[in-house]
Amino acid sequence: MSISITLDVSDLDAALKRLRPLFDFDPSELMTTLGALGESQTRRRISEEKTAPDGTPWKPNVAGSSILVDSGQHLLYSIAWTASAEEAEWGATWEHAHVHQDGMTIVPKESDRLVFQLGGRTVFAKEVTIPARPFVGLSEDNRREILDVITDHFGIMQ
Repeated sequence: MSISITLDVSDLDAALKRLRPLFDFDPSELMTTLGALGESQTRRRISEEKTAPDGTPWKPNVAGSSILVDSGQHLLYSIAWTASAEEAEWGATWEHAHVHQDGMTIVPKESDRLVFQLGGRTVFAKEVTIPARPFVGLSEDNRREILDVITDHFGIMQ
């Protein structure tokens, strides 16, 4: 009794060529690209889209001006990214960015009323609620864009 095994390796070169990007993969380059893309997506959400990552439109502001932009450029200018071989990260570096991301109710600390100017008039209030206007996160379009970058990086056809 004899056993014979035949291997057809005619497609092996093509398979190895397709796998080569995985063998030569430098994650730093991809993470750098993803960090910059995430920053760009976040800036676009603030300056143009005016919606949360889940697609919910942001609540208009009292002044009727461009939300998260017109009252100051602190938030938009603070959007930044960083990357390493292990991860890409982006968000806002401004110390008050969390107020816009999560919302907040502001109450007076040392008096019974808050006093501030709004539209040229003085306002007295027991509290002010700033609604959450999430700007950091991934929408479905953002996810598709990131997936496209990853598949392009590895030369994968979708």
